Amino acid sequence: MLDTQYLKSIARYIRSLVLCSTTKAGLGHPTSCLSAVEIVTTLWFDGFIHFDIHNPKNINNDKFILSKGHAAPLLYSLWVVAGLIKEDELMTLRTFNSSLEGHPSIRHLLVDVATGSLGQGLSIGVGMGLAAKKLGLDNKIYVLLGDGEMEEGSNYEALQIASYYKLNNLIGIIDVNGLEQEGETMLGNDPHNGAITLKKRAEAFGWETIVINGHSFDELHNAFKKTKEYDRPVMLIAKTTKGKGVSFFESKQGWHGKALNDEQLKQALEEIGVHTRVSGQIIAPIPKERKESVPPKIDMSDLPDYKIGDKIAPRKAYGTGLVKSALKNPNIICLDAGVANSTYAETFKKNCPANYYEMFIAEQNMVGVAMGMSKYGFVPFASTFGAFLTRAHDQIRMAGYSNADIKFIGSHVGVSIGADGPSQMGLEDLSMFRSILDSVVLYPSDAISTEVLVEVAAKHKGIVYLRTTRADTSVLYDENELFSIGGSKALKKTDDDKVVIFAAGITVHEALRAHDDLAKENISVCVVDTYSVKPLDEATIKNLSLECENVVVVEDHYSVGGLGEAIAGVLVGLPVKFVHLAVEKMPLSGTSQELLDYEEISSDAIVTAIKNIL
Repeated sequence: MLDTQYLKSIARYIRSLVLCSTTKAGLGHPTSCLSAVEIVTTLWFDGFIHFDIHNPKNINNDKFILSKGHAAPLLYSLWVVAGLIKEDELMTLRTFNSSLEGHPSIRHLLVDVATGSLGQGLSIGVGMGLAAKKLGLDNKIYVLLGDGEMEEGSNYEALQIASYYKLNNLIGIIDVNGLEQEGETMLGNDPHNGAITLKKRAEAFGWETIVINGHSFDELHNAFKKTKEYDRPVMLIAKTTKGKGVSFFESKQGWHGKALNDEQLKQALEEIGVHTRVSGQIIAPIPKERKESVPPKIDMSDLPDYKIGDKIAPRKAYGTGLVKSALKNPNIICLDAGVANSTYAETFKKNCPANYYEMFIAEQNMVGVAMGMSKYGFVPFASTFGAFLTRAHDQIRMAGYSNADIKFIGSHVGVSIGADGPSQMGLEDLSMFRSILDSVVLYPSDAISTEVLVEVAAKHKGIVYLRTTRADTSVLYDENELFSIGGSKALKKTDDDKVVIFAAGITVHEALRAHDDLAKENISVCVVDTYSVKPLDEATIKNLSLECENVVVVEDHYSVGGLGEAIAGVLVGLPVKFVHLAVEKMPLSGTSQELLDYEEISSDAIVTAIKNIL
């Protein structure tokens, strides 16, 4: 289909749109856009991307992820050429009421995932590639990356997992222009040397590679055509010039993120040449029915039943609960970061192997993959130790900005895990997940509540974090007990209660022991299982606090950002005494009980705190 003159006219128009829109906005990254103009022009308007412009959400559409999200004006400009948006809309770039934000945002219908926090697009592409294959679709997933972005370690996590799963529907494109915000990239301002190094790296991770001149339509055409021949992922490594087409900032430092003024714009447009409006044609995809997910065949006799008083770890109940939920929702997917025999995702792996994906020890990539799969309608559950999810906080917050439907499972939380020591203890996880906009945070105390809340999480659209306890705990509820987002359970309550204890997870059991010890001294206290940490059951918390007038919150988490601070926020201004018991000292290795005592969140500490209040 190659028509060089046609593609050149589109490229000139795109360049002019980038420059005019960023100048009008007074902000933007025009030089980062101009280096990739020929790349996107060839990909979109030379017959390689198949996309239904009349139905941007068509399941058969190929996907394009702009991982170097600061080049958003380039994306928006190609939409103008494709007839997806009007030129007038482009000129609203970066204004308050515009959906054309400084970096791609899902406020616009044409954006699948928010990008701009570098190093994440390739992982998302892996997730989309896995999802498309699972659905039996012929989609291609294209990811445009910057060479500076390739300094991010998360890209190498994505490179290795894409190779492991032989994703021949995934094509990466690295824009090697040699410059980043501060100056030269780590590989320097020689696109040739940088391209050769990146080629070696990608090949070492099992990718096919093609090095090209990123401004040559002939080379780009042949390279995109050749990607169809391989049975593994392909990386196009394009040698480019930052600011291509405008002499006074081509390959010049100090222009990153800087828009032209009106006089500079005039000069730049003169250099680019004729930039009349051009309409580019995009090939629509060939319709193909998606393969529908079917419930797994499971021998239910292999799954345990629980009765009150049984001892079982909530983390074990996560595995069985996920299997039971998959019987009702076959779109549930399980991802685990190399610890399935500790998180008990292995139960799902055994019973639902077709819906299990091993992500190995690479948590950042796991979150990106989950985001990509969720955009195809799957419901990913991503599990690892709660402590290790903290290293993927950036990916998690970007998943929130992308309206991704992901359920995160953090096991081995708090000092109650025992002798492994602080490096393995999730003590910041509640704070992290509570900070995500519109997130849900759940912390079950026993096997029954864990299983039920897994199903509740699966039905909820959005980010959910479910915190699971390592230790065996007593089953507190019968199998018919109901749990809901925003709920709580008053396990012990009388009209004579002088104190209300709000606890979650392991500390519910400590609170119940404290209740029994205090009852021997005729001190009556209320115990509440505050299993929904976000949103809280605010009405119950306020009512019980006012009734008892004395409040104790006890949690196996640092005092900052956890359950105590959340409840304190609800009680602001109310006439109650408030005591917060949380992890305040550097944890040590030891038994679970030793550590609970040491951090003063055990039943003995609760008893002491209540006696001090009274």
